[in-house]
Amino acid sequence: MKFSEIVQKLDVPSHSSILNTDLDPEITGLAPIDNAPTGTLSYIEGGKFAAMLHKTTASALILPPDEKLQEQAVERGIAWIADTEPRLLFAKAIALFYKPFRPDVGIHPSAVIHPSVQIGRDIYVGPNVVIQAGVKIGNEVCIHPNVVIYPKVEIGDRTTLHANCTIHERSRIGANCVIHSGAVIGAEGFGFVPTSSGWFKMEQSGCTVLEDGVEVGCNSTIDRPAVGETRIAQNTKIDNLVQIGHGCQVGSNCALASQVGLAGGVKVGNNVLLAGQVGIANQAEIGDGAIATAKSGIHNNIEPGAIVSGVPAVSHKLFLKASAIYNRLPEMYQLFKQIQRHSTNK
Repeated sequence: MKFSEIVQKLDVPSHSSILNTDLDPEITGLAPIDNAPTGTLSYIEGGKFAAMLHKTTASALILPPDEKLQEQAVERGIAWIADTEPRLLFAKAIALFYKPFRPDVGIHPSAVIHPSVQIGRDIYVGPNVVIQAGVKIGNEVCIHPNVVIYPKVEIGDRTTLHANCTIHERSRIGANCVIHSGAVIGAEGFGFVPTSSGWFKMEQSGCTVLEDGVEVGCNSTIDRPAVGETRIAQNTKIDNLVQIGHGCQVGSNCALASQVGLAGGVKVGNNVLLAGQVGIANQAEIGDGAIATAKSGIHNNIEPGAIVSGVPAVSHKLFLKASAIYNRLPEMYQLFKQIQRHSTNK
């Protein structure tokens, strides 16, 4: 497409962007700014990659509203559009060139489907899929090979289940969800009661609910509780290798990065960001809009809007101060020893 066609298809509001109309190159694809060949579209979000503008061979760029960057692009003969959200605009541009793989509608003859299953229209069921009794599947659902769906599961319209994921009994998955390969939804929670003779297994009779627009990454697990439900609210995105324990309640529009672990009964508010390897202890509550940086260990409740770091997690500002002091501990220890010797000599 011509660059002008891309901008037109993106339907960018005129009040939030500026378009350089002097150049209109042919765009054949998209690429990262540091490895963008001629004929591609790339973007610069902020200062981190601004220096790349001097050497990129991209034919067009999406820039932030920075006049200096725009002038540099003009000097290098690169077409550009400036927008307040360049990364978002670039993501929309990718969708113009790339469509995820989706098989043709149909049911593979090797699929095993119980006669009681209710199946919507225009669905795909791949090889070796097993769908057990009482399952309800909506319209335009895509079920890739080797998926196993236990009894009485409900799956909403346009949801995709990728190869080798498992959906356990009574789980409810909303519309427009994506469950990636190897993920396990609704398996038994870790419920054992200690007794004098060992552990007594508490049966997990509850269910797991994923609301509309939830995405779950590869090899992540979301457990069902003994009673009640584990619930992930709409549009929350979960990365690979995440563990969500039984009875957790995760709000809407949250993002959980890889290797996050939530113990049982954790409550996470809306618009919360949990970076990689964050661990949250039993029953802790995380307020709306809170952010936990990578490897934070959260043992207590976190206030709405707070940013926390460290183990145990503290205010991010306090963590930075403590980190600065930590680096000086050898020097401080030597000073302490000198003071101690001086005090002893007196």
